[in-house]
Amino acid sequence: MGSTQRAVRIANCSGAEPDPGRHMYNQAKYGQVDVITGDYLAGKLKAVRNSDQGVMLMANLEVNLANNAEAYHRGEHTGWIPTCWEGIEMSLDIINVKRIKLVVNGGCLNPKGLAEKTHEMVTSKGLDLTVAYAEGDDLLDRAYDILGTSTEEKLEHLDTVNANVQLVKDTKAFLDDRGGMPIVSTNAYLGIRAIRRGLDEGADIVICGRVADASPVIAAAAWWHGWADDNFDQLAGALIAGHLIECSTYTTGANFAGFHTHDIPELLDLGLPIAEIEANGECIITKHEALNGFVDADTVTCQLLYELQGTIYLNSDVKADITNIRVENESKDRVRVSGVKGAPPPSTTKLAVFYKGGYQCELLVNATGYATAKKFALQEAQLRHKLKEWGVLDKFDVLDFQWVGRPEANPSCQLASTTYLRIFAQAKDKAICGKLLAAWATNVMQHFSGFHSTMDHRTAIPREFLAFYPAVISQNELEESINIISKKGDNVHKTIVGPPKKSEPIGERENYNTTSPADLSTFGETAMAPLGDVALARSGDKGANVNLGVYVHTQEEWDWLRTVMTRKKLQELMGTTWEDWFYIERCEMVEIKAVHFVVYGPLGRGCSSSKILDALGKGFGEFIRDRHLEIPKKFLGKWESQAGSLAKL
Repeated sequence: MGSTQRAVRIANCSGAEPDPGRHMYNQAKYGQVDVITGDYLAGKLKAVRNSDQGVMLMANLEVNLANNAEAYHRGEHTGWIPTCWEGIEMSLDIINVKRIKLVVNGGCLNPKGLAEKTHEMVTSKGLDLTVAYAEGDDLLDRAYDILGTSTEEKLEHLDTVNANVQLVKDTKAFLDDRGGMPIVSTNAYLGIRAIRRGLDEGADIVICGRVADASPVIAAAAWWHGWADDNFDQLAGALIAGHLIECSTYTTGANFAGFHTHDIPELLDLGLPIAEIEANGECIITKHEALNGFVDADTVTCQLLYELQGTIYLNSDVKADITNIRVENESKDRVRVSGVKGAPPPSTTKLAVFYKGGYQCELLVNATGYATAKKFALQEAQLRHKLKEWGVLDKFDVLDFQWVGRPEANPSCQLASTTYLRIFAQAKDKAICGKLLAAWATNVMQHFSGFHSTMDHRTAIPREFLAFYPAVISQNELEESINIISKKGDNVHKTIVGPPKKSEPIGERENYNTTSPADLSTFGETAMAPLGDVALARSGDKGANVNLGVYVHTQEEWDWLRTVMTRKKLQELMGTTWEDWFYIERCEMVEIKAVHFVVYGPLGRGCSSSKILDALGKGFGEFIRDRHLEIPKKFLGKWESQAGSLAKL
């Protein structure tokens, strides 16, 4: 579009596959926007129909690509995301009238198919819209060639660049067992170049597959402002703007550590965010006034700290340095984000490989009241004894016994006295996995006192699971293209965009404790209290790892937080969750008073196959906030005043 003085208004319409199509329509209807973007492939919760178990929710990282891949290749799935198509159906007319551009990754495995279907609707309605699609991310037909045929040639794991990081057992087993653990999807994270080219050449709707989550936003801003490929500061600012709005309602009140300062009605039927990106790359995060929710420096900072790798945020077209990022309230529901610096991107990009990891199942059994620990110890001993007797105990890849919750002392009701044991198992052999339920059944009448559970044990029926291998691949290996469908639909103009013109190595991630610790005695009298009484936080999954950002509001609180929250302190706060093979990286973002950590290892082979209950790492930050440590008394009781100040915005 070329340079313009006005900021481009980019509205997000989805952060996961279940987000309904009405979000796209609402973003178009309830105010003026220039571009609508949607991220459907970060789908964390997915409804999956299983012949044995009916409908269940699968919590997975981007695994909706993999879940649908086999059905798509059998001709039993369209390949695109249904809620994306739902939004397009609802929104085409208003998008046409308001001349709004639409860029979404809901094409999933079949962006061409969704683009053609969209073009058919455009034609049938007589609308003046040009449809295009981006391709080049799906590398399934080349998967084994890319991965290599020998140990030395095997594609590098994303985390192996760090010599301190250990990969969980069996991470690379699929590379040696291609028959038993076949790859089902292999998708590279594409950047902005195809999308930008399409917009430059007049496309109104660009349907993508696996592009990096923020790429549609960066591309839209670059098109609008006419940025050059090497305007890295501006591109980096747009990258962070995209990161801030890509997760649906996460900046308008959802997944927000400070939600307790708001009334419940404020948290219902939340609208989605908008980024107003200026020519210099700075942005305002806001929302439509007519839609529910709220945007303030805290909701934005929490989302900023979500799923980071440190102070350098990577995209296929730019690296964003957020060391000195600033997040400031400007007015009600308007937050300015500035201070982002850019640099050339790496020559590589992420390659998400999903493969059949085997079978898994789980059982939940409840205990009430007295001697719960001994009851669960008995249940575990019974199962292990029987499985060993049958000669299969050592054939499980994972057999984990997890005590969830602790009974209340002198409980007020039976539920307050009840907790459950989650028994989780994985094995490559379905028959081995099936032995868990059989071993439990043989002991069912030898149960501990007061045993009870759900009467439905379908979760104990073995089902296939997908495991995740995050690799890196050279962008030179990709054939990223934009394909513009002619208005008549009689031809498609394809342009291969090529890799970035300039790149540089990623470099080592920062890892340090604070360089100038404060004297803790100067903060006065302390009390044992939850960290959450003074700090907000956000956490999330990064493949096998969990990230955590913790921040405070005042300079004095910051001097205390940066001194106290060391790598050793986080390890201590993790309690028995910590395992000696884990590894921690730590860095600081001074302007937003945040300490950031990455804990390598807790999610195993990624959330789609993780044994832990919090497989997405979302609860980790709240767990750490609930841990008690010595906090200066003058910092406590802040949330009452915080609620009052928020109400005045």
